[in-house]
Amino acid sequence: MTQNDGTAHFKAAILEILDETFDMHHGIFLDRGDSLFITLATVSAAEASRPVSATCASIAAQVNHTTCYLDDLRTELETGQEIENIDWKEAWTIGPVNDEEWSALVRGLRESADATTDLLKGIEAWEEDAAYGAVSIAVHTAYHLGEIRQALCTIKNHP
Repeated sequence: MTQNDGTAHFKAAILEILDETFDMHHGIFLDRGDSLFITLATVSAAEASRPVSATCASIAAQVNHTTCYLDDLRTELETGQEIENIDWKEAWTIGPVNDEEWSALVRGLRESADATTDLLKGIEAWEEDAAYGAVSIAVHTAYHLGEIRQALCTIKNHP
């Protein structure tokens, strides 16, 4: 296998993993129906607003944080410059949301996910920053998908 073959395999793998994370089951690591946007389509604004406990974030905050992370990493990949002084606390400070606000949060995540995926599809030279950035995006988003799915287990099973 040449280095170009390895690069092509990496690119195909990371894009398929992100596709499964965001939208479509490929049998890589999720069960059918567990992708992020399929999961979020089942969540009401009231459910998204409800923290699992006093020390846990709401699903709305999880979505907002994930969007901010995608936006910031995408900006770093586009510019080649590390963003300094990111206020991660701000990404978590979102209160209860109504139906319109919840729809806007999910729509914003959709736009960010699509823009990030499009950027990664366009990368030809997978230098260190791009590779680490792509893996970080996949792992971080999958982590928050897990947090959201765990929160739903509690929220949907308790009145």
